[in-house]
Formats: sequence, structure tokens, C-alpha cells
Amino acid sequence: MSNNRTKTHKDLEIWNKGIDLVMEIYKSTKNFPDEEKYGLVSQMRRASISYPSNISEGAARNSNAEYIRYVYIALGSLSELETQTIISEKLGYINNTENILENIGILRKQSHKFIKYLKSLSNV
Repeated sequence: MSNNRTKTHKDLEIWNKGIDLVMEIYKSTKNFPDEEKYGLVSQMRRASISYPSNISEGAARNSNAEYIRYVYIALGSLSELETQTIISEKLGYINNTENILENIGILRKQSHKFIKYLKSLSNV
């Protein structure tokens, strides 16, 4: 990356790991029963997509306060996805959720650290 290029949300580790989580969710939900196409599959995919989408939307806002708000919204999407993943496992649709749940936990911790960092920049 050149020094004169401004960093964007695409340079953030949490955004990149969020995109990886989306790919993992799409693969994991691929073989769900047809009756879940508009249920859990749709919910899980939307929640996973919502995480990096809110990170990027927050980055485009005018203030750190707004950015922080969008990272909190992204955290809400992670919590939704965590719940949906646990339900999917209990229903027998996903056999091994350890990796997904671990990645959600990592993103949660990193997001909280990022919020703390953003707050330190502007005393929000």
C-alpha cells in the first residue's frame, strides 16, 4: 500500500475477518434443509453480512461517535449470529460450530478494543 493512499475500512482486521466469517456462514448453511432457506439460512447470512457492512458504513460517517454507534450495531449482528448458530447446531443442521463460535468471540473482543480505540481518539 502506498503511503499517500488513505486507509479505509478494507484495511481493518475486523472488517477482513468479518468477510471471512460471511464466507464460512455461506458454506455452513449451504446444505441446510430446503424449508430453512427463508428461515435460519436467510437470517444467518444476513446477520453475518451485517457485521462487516456496519463496520464499513461506520467508517464512512463524519464522526467517531457515529463510527462507534455502527460498530455497536455490528456487535449486535454478531450476537444474533451466535444465537442462530447455536440453534442450528441444536437442530442438527451444523455439526461442528466451534470454529464459527470461536471466530465470533474473536471478532467481539476485537470490536470492543476498536471501540475503545475510537473513544480514545475523541473522548466520546
